[in-house]
Amino acid sequence: MPRPRPRHFGVARSVDASLAQNGAMTDPDTRLAQLAAAVAEPARARMLCALLDGRARTATELAAAADIAASTASTHIARLEASGLVHVVRQGKHRYAQLAGPAVARALESLLVVAGVPRAAGFEPSTPQALRHARSCYDHAAGELGVALHDRLLALRWLHGERDEGDYTLTPAGSTALQALGLDMAGLSRTRRRLACACLDWSERRAHLGGALGAALLELLLARRWLQRDLDSRALRLTPAGKRLLRERLGLELGAP
Repeated sequence: MPRPRPRHFGVARSVDASLAQNGAMTDPDTRLAQLAAAVAEPARARMLCALLDGRARTATELAAAADIAASTASTHIARLEASGLVHVVRQGKHRYAQLAGPAVARALESLLVVAGVPRAAGFEPSTPQALRHARSCYDHAAGELGVALHDRLLALRWLHGERDEGDYTLTPAGSTALQALGLDMAGLSRTRRRLACACLDWSERRAHLGGALGAALLELLLARRWLQRDLDSRALRLTPAGKRLLRERLGLELGAP
């Protein structure tokens, strides 16, 4: 029997697919009522609004947003996940919740417009600014820089796959462009490691680029002195040359911390 595929950060399951998995595929009126009931509880509604910025949050953070106990928040998250409104990410010892996909976000935004409710305040991490701007996550780049690289490679169609999904494939155009940038694509093709994958960013709560490609990119940026390591922490510093060349080669506009 084949092993089930692991659930990765940001897999945007549709509401219909989630309801089908949970045996709730009935007539449209009943399905709509089930979804409305999941949103109708005030604490769950506040939790969903807190997730509208696209970032993932822990049960403790959502409990604070909804002004409820963390244990109660966990129960609400389970209800929202069963309804297909949120996706729960298990990374290490932590569990994060995020909206199940853009369709959910659009529906919530429309309901807020109808209700005349302003958007909830955005996510404000307590991470020190230098670490938030750029740092290493194992052997790949994280922080604002890592997230920007991840998003840019997808926008350029150098990587193929659903945004924030577990695994990506490298497109022919991406392979050519990255080789021109200086990456050893032949070496990457021989690796037994996952080529490219989404890794949930600790401070940004969005995906940065992991896997062999993420590690190779960080190694290249350091070798070219586009990035420099901090001697006393995981912080990375974008050099003036790195800022200029990332703008010229990738179209990335990155400021200093």
